[in-house]
Amino acid sequence: MGFDVVVIGEVLVELSSTSPFEAGMPLTLGFSGDALNAAAASAAAGAHTALLTRVADDELGRALLARVRELGVSTALVRLVPGQHGAYFVHSDPHGERQFAYARGGSAASQLEPVDVAAAELDRAKVVVSSGITGALSPTAADAVRAAARVASRFVYDPNFRPRLTTAASAAALLRDLAPHAALVTPAFPAEARPLLGVADAAEAVRTLRAAGAAAVAVTRGAGGVLLDDGTALHDLPAVPPPSLVDQTGAGDCLVGTIAGRLALGDSLLAATRLGIAAASLSLAGQGGTGSVPTLAQVRAHALQEAP
Repeated sequence: MGFDVVVIGEVLVELSSTSPFEAGMPLTLGFSGDALNAAAASAAAGAHTALLTRVADDELGRALLARVRELGVSTALVRLVPGQHGAYFVHSDPHGERQFAYARGGSAASQLEPVDVAAAELDRAKVVVSSGITGALSPTAADAVRAAARVASRFVYDPNFRPRLTTAASAAALLRDLAPHAALVTPAFPAEARPLLGVADAAEAVRTLRAAGAAAVAVTRGAGGVLLDDGTALHDLPAVPPPSLVDQTGAGDCLVGTIAGRLALGDSLLAATRLGIAAASLSLAGQGGTGSVPTLAQVRAHALQEAP
């Protein structure tokens, strides 16, 4: 079955709190991770979206799959396997100060390998999305991402560099491998552009990735908006002010997923990116990665606002 968008990556068990880490703090059980956040945004943008991953086969895994389906994302490409879940504990405040603690070594999703990609027939998808987090889970997961990039008709790659998972050198090497296959690369400035590309400004990050073979580049700059090279021109797109600021977790994933979904449905990259910026802004109103997944109607209305 062909999908508009397929997102490859790990779904994490999320244990979140509005209190700093300490004994007895209250926790809310949820499910998150960059792949799920992006897939949920793609589905909300109107695209027939599937998640390609492996999930531990137990009661928690079945609750996880129920949440994926609740978000409008197909689980047809999910394999239930023996093993353990990846999990993380997070404390966030509205200003983005966060505490993270991960327990994901040897997770079911880290077993991803190229055979998963071959079985999914990704060449039939309109857009395939993956990230540096997926590539950092294990060598076989990195090979799966490379395999996906080679067969995808349109591959979107978010470097999503996490120093706790991998080194800058390894992340940069994977980015160099994937750039020539990418329809779009979405690095964050300065958090990823400096360690992975060694550049001092967003425009230089665009030039470097275009020279490396990426067909288009969208450099995300938080409140500074997005610098987009869509392959024909350079666009400096302002951020859209959020109506509410609760938690910044997953905002970048929401942007990427929305762009992928709208690209699959025929929008231009410029139009899709404008909607992605608006969707990311609205996502800040929710706690956790999928606490607020705006509808396409909400995103379109919000996109009409102008940055101050």
